[in-house]
Amino acid sequence: MTKTKGNLARTMLASIRNRANRAVVRPFDARDGSLVVASYNVHKCVGTDGRFNPERIIEVISEIDPDVIALQEADQRFGERSGLLDLPRLRLETGLMPVPVLSKPKSHGWRGNVLLFKEGVVRDVHQVALPGLEPRGALVAEIDLARGEGLRVIAAHLGLLRWARRQQADVILDIMDGREERPTLLMGDFNEWRLGPGSALTRLESVFGPLPPAIPSFPARLPVLSLDRIMANRAGLIAELAVHDTPLARLASDHLPLTARLDLDGV
Repeated sequence: MTKTKGNLARTMLASIRNRANRAVVRPFDARDGSLVVASYNVHKCVGTDGRFNPERIIEVISEIDPDVIALQEADQRFGERSGLLDLPRLRLETGLMPVPVLSKPKSHGWRGNVLLFKEGVVRDVHQVALPGLEPRGALVAEIDLARGEGLRVIAAHLGLLRWARRQQADVILDIMDGREERPTLLMGDFNEWRLGPGSALTRLESVFGPLPPAIPSFPARLPVLSLDRIMANRAGLIAELAVHDTPLARLASDHLPLTARLDLDGV
């Protein structure tokens, strides 16, 4: 236990030292035809001030203006797992539509995971229960984008226990092994603060290559841990990766959104 605490302390100190070098990030300029994607743990719409305010989450998503976004903790955790966002308003203001899932009537997504996209056609959706003590899941969607490209997106929320994250990573590898090869994004809150060989995410490198830079996104007011990740199975697919750090984002949830600009022409 002492070793684990020591590693966590070193990770946090390194992130704090590097914080001065991390600029506040505004939305990507995607006028070149590239796509913007994001992953955002909305913390059941409870902000760092302790207030439940779904409107702030919608405003942060509007700031990002993504083409595809994966949300975590967008439903209540227990009971009917009711959705917490005004999805019709979100579609009206951003153009984002939820990928359809089979779930409880009042839920937005699958075990808290909601995947939204702006333009295109969803060809296939799979809801995968991930192993572990907590009710964790992954949402797999095959999307034919409006420009004609095909993109697979795996949106996931991994567990708090390292042994569970290792098993969950193995399930994600099985998902990839059982499907045709195509450009794939894996994104979500992976709850893994460890870097290097101790990270459960290194198991994913056989398919997703070397892990992309770890960008601190948690806690939102002073991000020191890289819990949120976006990775791709093809080199060059992710052209830029950044945390969306704005005053509203620091307030709306305990996580900052992680964003990426995709270059689909380069793969």
